[in-house]
Amino acid sequence: MAKNGITPDFLFETSWEVCNKVGGIFTVLSSRAHTLQQQLRGTLIFIGPDLGNKSHGFTEDNSLLPDWKAAAAAQDLQVRIGRWDVPGNPICALVDFQPFFDQKNEIYAQAWEKFHVDSLHAYGDYDEASMFSYAAGRFVEIAVKSCIPEKSKVVYQAHEWMSGLGMLFLKHQCPGVATIFTTHATSIGRSIAGNNKLLYEYFHGYNGDQMAAELNMEAKHSIEKQSAHGADCFTTVSKFTDHECAQLLDKSADIVLPNGFEAEFVPKGVEFTRKRKAARAKVIRTMEALTGTAIKDDVLIVSTSGRNDFRCKGFDVYMEALAQLNARLKADGPADASATQVLALIEVPCWMEAPRSDLQERLNGKEKAFEEPLPNPYITHTLHNMDEDRILGMMRHLGLTAGASDPVKVLLIPCYLDGNDGIFNMPYYDFLTANDLCIYPSYYEPWGYTPLESCAFRTPCVTTDLSGFGQWVNEVLGHNGEIEDGVRVIHRTDTNYFESARKVCETIRTMLETPTKERTALGRAAAKLAQKALWKNFIRHYFDAYTFALKKTETKQ
Repeated sequence: MAKNGITPDFLFETSWEVCNKVGGIFTVLSSRAHTLQQQLRGTLIFIGPDLGNKSHGFTEDNSLLPDWKAAAAAQDLQVRIGRWDVPGNPICALVDFQPFFDQKNEIYAQAWEKFHVDSLHAYGDYDEASMFSYAAGRFVEIAVKSCIPEKSKVVYQAHEWMSGLGMLFLKHQCPGVATIFTTHATSIGRSIAGNNKLLYEYFHGYNGDQMAAELNMEAKHSIEKQSAHGADCFTTVSKFTDHECAQLLDKSADIVLPNGFEAEFVPKGVEFTRKRKAARAKVIRTMEALTGTAIKDDVLIVSTSGRNDFRCKGFDVYMEALAQLNARLKADGPADASATQVLALIEVPCWMEAPRSDLQERLNGKEKAFEEPLPNPYITHTLHNMDEDRILGMMRHLGLTAGASDPVKVLLIPCYLDGNDGIFNMPYYDFLTANDLCIYPSYYEPWGYTPLESCAFRTPCVTTDLSGFGQWVNEVLGHNGEIEDGVRVIHRTDTNYFESARKVCETIRTMLETPTKERTALGRAAAKLAQKALWKNFIRHYFDAYTFALKKTETKQ
């Protein structure tokens, strides 16, 4: 906390990913809650969408804030209040936004008149996110006017464009509320990258408004831009993204809020060893059941994971590197090069249909070995679009089909690892312990939680200098990260795709040739870096933002 900082009496954090595991923002919020509560000395309340039984880790508690709930109900807003099952067990309010769809056109008309938010070209998830955002802001407006003592210092932090509309309406109705808008990635930057345009070579020539029209992103860009300009404090997650905001939103961040991690998520000592042994056994057994091939216990396990954002996350580079490695090991490997040397996992949610029944049957049986492979032995679940999925298509194109003679066997795990997927039935963090090396060759990554999580779990990793985390690593180390540092930071550009893949391939080969004792040392180096990114070291930036916003509000009153 800043020495001369102002601490909020009430802090509201609003996001579509509160109790709703979609992407990295869920980790930002859930991993930070405990540290934030320890230092806040005020009331922290997370606000998320009420998705019924799909809400993740929410336990309703009718004893919490009953007067707030009643005040909202009197204004025809239904709210469930309880606890979020994450470290710190913070108070959480889930708002029912469905009734506001009937008022959608009126809300959008007011948004244009009051804030110049253009929703004319809205499509897809825009309406759902906006009605949630409006409901969240309305809930806090009711609380401020009916339940919170006057002159209380109230901060409302809205995450991403999905929460911006409600923040703007709240600020209009309650000028005394200090507002913070946080963009974790600009909608236009992500869209430019995702549409195979050269984001970096022409970066300073891009105009956000112009690109929004070209990419049919006017509505999302409009709410994002107006929220950035309208908030009392505008923040983003890295210096990398700050430059993007200045270029595409015409607004630099007031405060940069780097993403941290919480040590409580990482098992210690014997517990870590037990989880790692169990996770590796599950991975190896599953691959044996799929391929009909015996695999040694000390096989090198590598992985990538994240949101299904094919180019931005670098899944294409990862697969290209695996294809190069497979070919090299076949060509110049030892005499037993046909034996499985690398298990390469791709943990990316796809349009998943169901866990494979033939695989379940083998895993639940008593056979110790399998003589024949199953059909498509490179995927654990069926997809609705098996013939059209982009990852599967590239795997087949590159010959990454887990053949008996392939020293590198690749496995697509196309589901959320929530502990209930029907095959592994392990939560992601338990599954993470199986790895010897994690690889995230991102093209567009404003921060990058997956490499930070890898480090925290004592697993060396590869990332790029086009990720906020990779740039932070280089800054902390004072040089480009190498695998000996626990994190190798590869230089990526718009055009060095194959060079990046070659460097990933080389790193995996290096790990193959590294003795177990030295791999353990690399893991310790990674964990040492992760210690520098704990929330206890980064949380001060949030208090800087609270102070900035509250001081701005004071000058307006």
